Amino acid sequence: MDELRAPACGGGVGTVIEDLPTDVLALVLRRLDGASLAAVGCACSSFRELAVDQETWRGLCLALWPSVRDVLGCGGGGGGDGYRAFFADAFPFPEAAAAVASAAPAPVPGSLPSRLVSAVDLHHGGVCIMSRVVETDTSSAWFLGSPFRVDALVQEGFSAPSPITPSSLTLSWILIDPASGRAMNASSRRPVAVDRKWLTGETVARFTVMLGGGVALDAAVTCDDRYGHVREVSLCVEDGEGGGVSGQDGLGAVAAAMAGARRGKGAEAAARQRYEEFVKGKRARKEWKARREGIVDLCCSGVGAAAFVGFLVMLTFR
Repeated sequence: MDELRAPACGGGVGTVIEDLPTDVLALVLRRLDGASLAAVGCACSSFRELAVDQETWRGLCLALWPSVRDVLGCGGGGGGDGYRAFFADAFPFPEAAAAVASAAPAPVPGSLPSRLVSAVDLHHGGVCIMSRVVETDTSSAWFLGSPFRVDALVQEGFSAPSPITPSSLTLSWILIDPASGRAMNASSRRPVAVDRKWLTGETVARFTVMLGGGVALDAAVTCDDRYGHVREVSLCVEDGEGGGVSGQDGLGAVAAAMAGARRGKGAEAAARQRYEEFVKGKRARKEWKARREGIVDLCCSGVGAAAFVGFLVMLTFR
């Protein structure tokens, strides 16, 4: 360690960071974000012992996701690494290649999670305005056969301390499988799109995450412009046509994403780019479908007109 010491200004020997008391170093590390804390743990063995401290990771997780306070103790993020493993699962975005491809066989219901826990935290202007935990029974025939949908807030409505600006909202939706302890980030942190519905006076902020294979997790926050409050918070799974995916297929995509790789640096920008490509592809498919239906309608009209003309000709020369 002596070779790492730098001379002080007065000519003496300087002090390296390892010379600080352990409790002081622990306080310093607790002020780091998750990525920086993980990087510091790779610097040396003494830092690694401090960087794997569960209380440090617990404080970090609760600062980011207040709703997981009561979730982690019941199986989510469990195991030997506890909060550190939970952060490694939930903070990065899932890799798109980890999703179930459209050509893959349908998942077997028995191999899918029987219960999902959603930890949902909604912030506006840096202030947490909603923090909820939603448990969903995913083993029922009703869930598996219906379109995949989880509601954190339905037709309740609540007002924030300040008027809601949809573009200033940030959403964290963490899906947790209590049986395996795995988790995944199911929403972009900032809106990827803000849609205004003029007829109903509502604005929908979308926090969509692409899972690949033409499947998207669409977390949506619906705001009522008339009363200035949040009315609905929900999570659905969409296919490339913009239609809903069944609970069984959606659960298979979620399970594959939980077990798959994560994307770290630049993930948020990449997620937005993948969403824009998804929207462009969906729009192109809708336009192609509309053109095809127009051609079919024109052919049917032509056949009908030809039949009518033929009938008149038959009557004329009869």
